[in-house]
Amino acid sequence: MNKTIYLVRHAQGGHNIANDFSIRDATLTPHGKEQCKALQAAFPFHNDVDFVMASPLRRTIQTAIESFTPALLRPGVQLLLLPQAQEISNKPCDTGFEKEELEAEIKKILGEEASEGGFDPKRIDYSVLEPGWSKKSGKFEASLEAVNARAAELRAWLWQRPEKSIVLVTHGAFLHYFTDDWEPFDPSHGTAYKNCEFRSFVFTDDSNEQEAHLVQVGKSGPRGVRPPGSHSKDISGAEN
Repeated sequence: MNKTIYLVRHAQGGHNIANDFSIRDATLTPHGKEQCKALQAAFPFHNDVDFVMASPLRRTIQTAIESFTPALLRPGVQLLLLPQAQEISNKPCDTGFEKEELEAEIKKILGEEASEGGFDPKRIDYSVLEPGWSKKSGKFEASLEAVNARAAELRAWLWQRPEKSIVLVTHGAFLHYFTDDWEPFDPSHGTAYKNCEFRSFVFTDDSNEQEAHLVQVGKSGPRGVRPPGSHSKDISGAEN
């Protein structure tokens, strides 16, 4: 299947720099916004992107808009918020807002910034934010079984999408489950994503609408290197 998924970890959030996971749904720091500018300048595929998607947490939405404005300003390219792509833990920093409150939060956060960049917040699609998505219960609970299930569901759904070039902005810990990124000799660890790093993936040849898997192609960006580091395979969301 000729489809490329660009996976991006969000830029630096307030909880990252403070190492304070009690911050509810943290927003980007000034440095995080600079990281978005760097990613926007380094990302070479803005003219090819058909669809931009993001976890419905504020830092991922901000990262998607501030990093991919050139793509989002093209006719027909929207920003869809996917609850399946939210971070894995139930800590306050990984707990979002329900639809109406989130819409108000995003309008308040972006406001002048979005206007300056030319992006209209009305182009954000909240339609798949089902009630209770932020409650960390049911299929969104902070358990290995639930995280693996929603990662598999999201991969299969993306495999069926008609678009050929998709950006998904999500979280460091969730990315390990979403890409099956675990070291073969130590399945409790995977490679860590830096803030605002992107990696390119394609679907494996044996993927289908029931079960789909991804494989990385090329090098990561914007620095063009695959960073060292590891992440413990637990449900803490430490890389969030």
